[in-house]
Order: sequence, then structure tokens, then C-alpha cells
Amino acid sequence: MKKLVCLICSCWLYISGVAQNSTLCISTDKTTSLVFPFSILHVDRGTKDILVQQVKDADHILLVKASAKNFSETNLSVVTEDGSMYTFAINYEENPAIWVYNLPEIKASMATYAHAIIDNPRVLRGVGDHSWNIAASVIGTYIKDDIIYYQLKIKNDSPIDYDIDVFRFYIRDKKKGKRTAVQENELKPLQVFGNIDQIKSFNQNVIVVALKKFTIPDKKFMGIELMEKNGGRHLRMKVNNKVILRAIPLPDLR
Repeated sequence: MKKLVCLICSCWLYISGVAQNSTLCISTDKTTSLVFPFSILHVDRGTKDILVQQVKDADHILLVKASAKNFSETNLSVVTEDGSMYTFAINYEENPAIWVYNLPEIKASMATYAHAIIDNPRVLRGVGDHSWNIAASVIGTYIKDDIIYYQLKIKNDSPIDYDIDVFRFYIRDKKKGKRTAVQENELKPLQVFGNIDQIKSFNQNVIVVALKKFTIPDKKFMGIELMEKNGGRHLRMKVNNKVILRAIPLPDLR
């Protein structure tokens, strides 16, 4: 639980820096209304050419107006209670085409979750392989909606850099019959985060791979394969349903 709390905190810090960028045109004669999905915590004006006021009985609405005509472009920043920051470039226009802006909720992306996960401590053991001072292991599995995130660590304890030629995921039969060909289905990652090109000598890389949610049929396993470019230090890891079903649910982020 303590590790999960650390993950939630790191996700929150990361997403709090994400901004919703827009351009607004305002005038001196009419008021522009900004309707946010959450209550407004803080407002910062670039210059005094912008007049702002929160609605008393609706603290998610901000009223904006120009105090002078033809001012130089300035900016406005708004922080909402979910930790999101909305930033706007503000320009003067005599008759703006839009008077009411319904602003969308800023949702976390795969990259947001992956970057938060990548430095999380190990929560999983028992899935790994090693060859000539190169070791790889799955150190965590996480799930959010229809996406499973696999956190992998690759460690190079040799004096020679490890250049990755092949890095792939697949579903394969556990056993091969004497007269039956091995059935294998390639899995295409939605995204891969981290350095998957090279692990420097006496160093390590942590990688997060996002895959579409799935479970493994009976008598099959998920394989993770790493092959060295111009070398023979190849690694193969086997992941079963038990590992996938232990995936840690990730919290909602804005």
C-alpha cells in the first residue's frame, strides 16, 4: 500500500504540470465566461489589462473582460481543484466571435501514467532471465482501464554496452507436440517508454510498455524477448496469468 501511495503522489506531481493551452479574444464592452470542469483555486493575470471575477455561487466559472482597448497580447493562467492548469493567450478584439468557453477536463495520457510508473520501486519478483552479466526482469504490472503497463528493468553488469536489436512481446503455446507446429501471436505495444536502444556498461534501464488489456489462454504464456545486436546475449522471459492478475490498479488522474 505504501508503494501505491508513492505512485499516486508521483502521478499527481507529473499531471499537475500539464496545461490546457488556448487563445482567448476579449473586449471592453462584453464579458467572456470561462466554464471549468472543477472549482477554481487560483487565477494569475499577465497584466492589469485583464479584469477577472469568479462567480460567487458557481466557483467553477470565471468572468473575463478587457480594461482597455488594443492592449498588447498577454496571458491568463487558471489552476483548478483537481490540480490542472489552464493557460490562455489573451488578445483584444472589438467583437469576439465566442463569449462562452466550456473547457474540457484535462485527462491523463498513457505517457503521464508511464512516466509516473517508470521510477516506481519493484513490486513484482520471479519473472526474469539473464545471460553473461545481462539481466532483465518484470518488476511491476499496472492497469488503467483497458491498458496494462509492464515495468521492466534491464541491467548490464558487463564492461560491454548492450545494444538491443529485437524487443518483442508474443503469446505462445507452453508445450509443443511432436507433430504440431508452435502457435505464436505477436503483440504490438501501444507505446514504449524509456531507452530500448542501448544499456550502457555497468548501468541499467527501466522501461514501461503499454499493452492492450488481455489475459492468457490455458496452456499458453506471454513471452518477452530481447536480442543483442551483433551479439549472443539473448534474453527470454515468460509471463503467466498469475502475474497479469496481480496488476495494480492505477488511480484516476486529471
